[in-house]
Amino acid sequence: MKMIHWVSSSLRARLLTMFIILTSVPLITVGLVSYQKSFNTISGHSKAATILVADQLAHSIDVLFEDTGKLLEVGKSPEAMRFLFSQSEPYEDAKEIVRTFDLYRQTYKNDSVLNISMINLYGKGISERKGVFHVAYNPLRNRHFLYLMNHPDEIVIVPPANATEWDRLDGFTYPGQGIISIIAPVKQPITHEVVGFTMIDLEDSIVEQFCNNVTIGKTGFFYVVDKDGSPIFAPSAQKETARTITALGLSASLSEARGSFVHSPSGKPSFVVFTTSKETGWKIVGTAPLQEIVEDAHEIRQLIIISVALSIVFAIGLHFVITTRLIRPVQLLKTKMRQAAAGHLDAKVTPTGTDEIADLGDSFNIMLEKIKALLEQSIREQEQVQKAELRTLQAQINPHFLYNTLDSIIWMAEAGKNDQVIQLVKALSQFFRISLNKGRDWITLKTELEHVQSYLVIQQMRYRDILEYQIDVDPLLGAYPILKMTLQPLVENALYHGIKNKRGKGVIRITGDAENGRDITLFVEDNGIGMSEERLADVRKQLEKPLHANEAENEPASGFGLLNVHRRLRLYFGNGYGLEVDSVRLEGTRITVRIPMRERGHGRDEESDAGR
Repeated sequence: MKMIHWVSSSLRARLLTMFIILTSVPLITVGLVSYQKSFNTISGHSKAATILVADQLAHSIDVLFEDTGKLLEVGKSPEAMRFLFSQSEPYEDAKEIVRTFDLYRQTYKNDSVLNISMINLYGKGISERKGVFHVAYNPLRNRHFLYLMNHPDEIVIVPPANATEWDRLDGFTYPGQGIISIIAPVKQPITHEVVGFTMIDLEDSIVEQFCNNVTIGKTGFFYVVDKDGSPIFAPSAQKETARTITALGLSASLSEARGSFVHSPSGKPSFVVFTTSKETGWKIVGTAPLQEIVEDAHEIRQLIIISVALSIVFAIGLHFVITTRLIRPVQLLKTKMRQAAAGHLDAKVTPTGTDEIADLGDSFNIMLEKIKALLEQSIREQEQVQKAELRTLQAQINPHFLYNTLDSIIWMAEAGKNDQVIQLVKALSQFFRISLNKGRDWITLKTELEHVQSYLVIQQMRYRDILEYQIDVDPLLGAYPILKMTLQPLVENALYHGIKNKRGKGVIRITGDAENGRDITLFVEDNGIGMSEERLADVRKQLEKPLHANEAENEPASGFGLLNVHRRLRLYFGNGYGLEVDSVRLEGTRITVRIPMRERGHGRDEESDAGR
């Protein structure tokens, strides 16, 4: 878990993990594929080469016996036929046969041939070493002779283990030497009847020499087994091993003429290759530890493993070099960001280079400058809000308005106008109740219109001869919230700066409707004196200035003022909202108020409080 937490909490650790994975996985995959491919290729080549060596060894044995078999043609000579058919033992015939033996030896030179012999079916025989001899029993008791009688077209090759049977036939032995006997039938030329047998004794050391001279790998060797699977030739130092291997049951695996397989008799796998001699039918078997056969493949595997390991080490080293150059600026940037988050907005980064991290540092510095500017602007705007709220509070409790209204009440009471006094007191009470509103800024549009109506009722009592008013706003908009004291200052401005400066009766008209389903548009119109084009341009210019660019100290205290209402709306709703002024000299002025259509029901509590 600690390792997972360390990897997940550190960018450098994540980069290292990703770098190792992205580097090692392809390398290991390529290494495994390369190893498998090279192992299969090299081991296949090694096995094929070993089989080829076995084939060459079998061919050498075949050539040996093929050349030796040519001496069997001595049985076809006239001298041999006369000797085999004759019941007597003429010296000249025997001498002629021996000379024929010598002639064939000179013709087919083979130093490994120890003796050439012939014998007929009656036991009379002749050999190079013993001359003419007789056997005391029927030669057909020899199983090889009997086999050839039934298969006159074949040749029998008797390995050393069975050659002693022929040794008993002629009584001649070869002390200290193993004998391979080659036996062929002698057939009558016309009837093809077997009349005798030709025997060649071959020194077995020639075959052992072939086995001694050919090896597999470092410790592997070849040996020869007969048709029954018994070993008959093996290197001198490996004869016991060959007998042990054969005793483990390889006969079934050697049923084919040629092939190879892996054998694991004692847990250590051995590679076995075999082929068959065409002349003898013997199996030439080669065996070696599988490790030696695929040694080159294992060396390639080690090389691949080392290459992959070195590549991973190199990749990790390269990662540390790269990440050190990348992570150090990021760590510095992180430190500066934490300082900035703690309130130190002067914690700037000194970028080095022109890469993305340097751009990030520059962007961070620019962000800090903008944050500082926004904080300063927010402070200035907050000051503007406080000033606007102060001006609003001053307008709520306008002493001149209160004095004049109370004077009107006293005058009406003295004149006995009780109904008008009651109406005026009710309007004044409603006006101040909504104005105070427990210090809340938001009321419903319906409540704001009631507040304006209370103000107009009071002013109409005072200026009955010159003032009329109309309020025509869609009742469905009454539930939407509005900033308190939005319309009353505009109505007051229309009365004092428009209606009072005009001769004749003036009219103040308040209308409103929804716009685009998103905004509420209210209009405060009067038919007063209006403004000149220069004055109108100046007013519009003042309204368009940024909030912090205007100070309200120079605004006349007698009027709450267009500018103050406009600032409040802009501060709460943004630049898309506020006041628009249109005026024509001697015709009147129209002020447009645009506010967003906010959630219905906002200000419900304020409305209920104001109505109590």
